Amino acid sequence: MAEEQNKIKVKIDGITVEVDPGTTILNAARKIGGEIVPPAMCYYTNLEGSGGKCRTCLVKVSKGSEADPRPMPKLMASCRTSVMDGMEVQNVTSEEVQSARKGVVEFLLINHPLDCPVCDQAGECDLQDLSYEHGVGQSRYEFEKRTFEPISLGDKIQLHMNRCILCYRCVMVANQLTEKRQHGILYRGEMSEISTYIEQALDHDFIGNVIDVCPVGALTDKTFRFKNRVWFTKPVNAHRNCDKCCGKVTLWYKGEDVLRVTGRKDEFGEVHEFICNTCRFDKKQTADWILEKPTEIASTSVINSNHYTSFNPPAVIAKNEKLQLTNQEQLKRTERLK
Repeated sequence: MAEEQNKIKVKIDGITVEVDPGTTILNAARKIGGEIVPPAMCYYTNLEGSGGKCRTCLVKVSKGSEADPRPMPKLMASCRTSVMDGMEVQNVTSEEVQSARKGVVEFLLINHPLDCPVCDQAGECDLQDLSYEHGVGQSRYEFEKRTFEPISLGDKIQLHMNRCILCYRCVMVANQLTEKRQHGILYRGEMSEISTYIEQALDHDFIGNVIDVCPVGALTDKTFRFKNRVWFTKPVNAHRNCDKCCGKVTLWYKGEDVLRVTGRKDEFGEVHEFICNTCRFDKKQTADWILEKPTEIASTSVINSNHYTSFNPPAVIAKNEKLQLTNQEQLKRTERLK
């Protein structure tokens, strides 16, 4: 009973929700769900210190609290602003917020190339969704975009700095999951970039998680690059007994071939149990895993167009020699693009 009394009420776009003290506006909105939830490119629940960098989650606090009902004078980052009892927040119902979000997206796209047709992140990219919803038809930026050559961070990870939006997620993953820091932000201002020191490789057992947390296509899996589009694959939840990590993953199938392995993401695109490099890169046979069920995919996702909800028929196991031959021919063509 005492715990119920400690709850505080906050109203977001006219919908009231009760949350624990210290909860951010973003997480309060996530309890409501749907379009009420502000987008977040840099915030990640499991990463300490994340949030407050991309500014896509800005909201309008029209009422501070019951004790002080004055509105906050500026738009607030919902991932960094804690709720107060009686607070009222506007997100999709505020024209000011929508206008600001449009400006933020235009700013993020100043240097980010719209190369979605050749980017492996297409279909899973938060920035792609934002540019569709809030982007403008033509950029007002008159100067040349900054460009970088692709960098291989070891034999499994490819870095495309042209696409990076400096959300810092990958740096935080490396800092919090590994014993030593191997990469970070170099230089300042417009020249800032993610890189390693003296071209070091990222070789820690859990460093592959930088791929999962990257919200754009800046860090990609070299074992999956150019092999397929995600909406042509079928994601399946699976697990194995692993002595390094939880062993709970999503397998991405085409026919009976496992094209890639990722951590399991929630409805907000976040991984809550990180996986090791062995599970991610070395276990790509169905025999290595215990299959559970098809991964739940949001109806609004393009991946859902090729999705299924049961293993009947068991498409991920059934032999299909014609499809396997086609896959092999396709992979040979894409080898030269790496």
